[in-house]
Amino acid sequence: MTITQPAPTSAVLRNNVQVSGDLDARPMVFAHGFGCSLESWRDVTPHFTESNMVVTFDLVGSGGSDLSAYDRGKYDSLHGYADDLIEIIDELGLTDVVFVGHSVSAMIGVLASIRRPELFGALILVGPSARYVDADEYVGGFSQPDIDALLDSLDSNYLGWSSAMAPVIAGNAERPEVGERLTTSFCSVDPAIASHFARVTFLSDNRDDLARVSTPTLVLQCSDDVIAPLPVGNFVNEHIPGSRMVVMAARGHMPNLSDPDELAGEIQAFLS
Repeated sequence: MTITQPAPTSAVLRNNVQVSGDLDARPMVFAHGFGCSLESWRDVTPHFTESNMVVTFDLVGSGGSDLSAYDRGKYDSLHGYADDLIEIIDELGLTDVVFVGHSVSAMIGVLASIRRPELFGALILVGPSARYVDADEYVGGFSQPDIDALLDSLDSNYLGWSSAMAPVIAGNAERPEVGERLTTSFCSVDPAIASHFARVTFLSDNRDDLARVSTPTLVLQCSDDVIAPLPVGNFVNEHIPGSRMVVMAARGHMPNLSDPDELAGEIQAFLS
């Protein structure tokens, strides 16, 4: 496959797109979660570079993306990020994409696949949540006061919030290096952008979108995940037609950091 030189205003440049692996093989696109960057996939993607074209990128506002492109209006919902994902795929000329989305990017992939189903061959949703806030009979893992307190804390002292929350989110307390790696990632994000993205993430509600997914889907659920507990994963699995769910031994919300081999193995098993 030949990749043309991107235009100066392209999504490939704006989103710091990195391409590796076999350029003539089936493409896999990896999208990171809140507070992270494409670097969060560094221990996962080597499992696929011999068999696939591997594409990683930064959501605008994260990592090496063009921060000047962060438009609060565009990114006031997950649809803005879904637009970017579609634009990246179109610019690279990809089809039959295996999309691997972690956390909030799982729903970004869901939205993109609904809009342009012909681009996607498989969705791998890692720790997905269709809604973080409890509602009626729905269990999202957080009450509204919980979310309000989380967002207020993030607004008032982002670096302090990051240092306190990253190890909790990562889990694996006996392996502090996992939490430390996530803390470093969180602390590298501009606080104003992180605050806005957190509100978009934790106040989103994509429950009604799940039934519209037509792409073969794997839901990968972690054990002891404080961000996306088991009922959340079950809900996503039950509402995406024909999806499959695997509860991994990996603990916490960051299997790409804590258990990349298990995560890659489950993806490979689904695609084989």
